[in-house]
Amino acid sequence: MSDQQVDKGRRTWVAIACGAGAVGGVATAVPFVSSFQPSEKARAAGAPVEVDIGGLQPGQMMTVEWRGKPVWIIKRTPEQLEDLKKHDAQLADPNSERNQYPTPDYAKNEYRSIKPEVFVGVGICSHLGCSPVSKFTPGPQPSLPSDWPGGFLCPCHGSTFDLAGRVFKNKPAPDNLEVPPHMYLSDNTLLIGEDKKA
Repeated sequence: MSDQQVDKGRRTWVAIACGAGAVGGVATAVPFVSSFQPSEKARAAGAPVEVDIGGLQPGQMMTVEWRGKPVWIIKRTPEQLEDLKKHDAQLADPNSERNQYPTPDYAKNEYRSIKPEVFVGVGICSHLGCSPVSKFTPGPQPSLPSDWPGGFLCPCHGSTFDLAGRVFKNKPAPDNLEVPPHMYLSDNTLLIGEDKKA
């Protein structure tokens, strides 16, 4: 047997071994790389949430979950909308100019909403992440000022917010409540988490 025949045979086996190694490497790499993609559960957690608000009556609030956060949807009464105009001087950021939670352009108005009567806000205090409680009834109440216009009280450290989610002055919360991206799919259907059409 000549040296050339041995080298040719060796080359064939080296080529077969390399090919098998490459196939094995790909077979191992595909599941490994695909494990970096988010799971269905993770994708669903960040997905927009469609909400039917047709049954929401003036003065009522409903809560839905989006990205693990409570999102409040409030249908404000005409009286509540009027009251929003009366206490700007008491607010830390009445025009939503601070940018810890940038307010979408379509909510940069006195109502912080697309439609004046419907407020959509994330129910998490901008101080330490507690969830404020609703205190819609105006007037004196425990832990609230005597001229309380109605809104939210964070029981953890006493931050107060009006019915547009704007924080009152001299409170621990540094910013207004977050307005999440949202849009109307119809008069009674909201999509929270997406605002392409807004």
